Amino acid sequence: MLIITIRTDKPEAEIGLYSNSEQLAYHTWEAHRQLAETLHMTLEQLLKDNYRNLHDIEGIVAFKGPGSFTGLRIGITVANALAYSLSIPIVSNEDPEWLQAGITRLLCGETESIAMPEYGALPHITAQKK
Repeated sequence: MLIITIRTDKPEAEIGLYSNSEQLAYHTWEAHRQLAETLHMTLEQLLKDNYRNLHDIEGIVAFKGPGSFTGLRIGITVANALAYSLSIPIVSNEDPEWLQAGITRLLCGETESIAMPEYGALPHITAQKK
């Protein structure tokens, strides 16, 4: 099973490519405020460097938090959109062993209908500024 892993909860984003539990490639980069612009390009380059394309992906593991509201929202949205458009399973995890736990869940046939982020606190998006 070819698996993509995505972690975007902090300024340094991470994306990995696995064949079952064997790591084929792993890339980290300082995404900061350019995450929405760099995540897709980084994924495409990772696949291209490994002679793969989006249609080869068979599962997705996403880190669901806690962490940056915007970072998690972007990463989880991309993961969910890919899973939906490619009709492949997705799982999300929040514990320190998120990556291996997620891969194990996929290999056991688990899936979530949609990955939901865990921000660790309520977002303050409607609070009035004084």
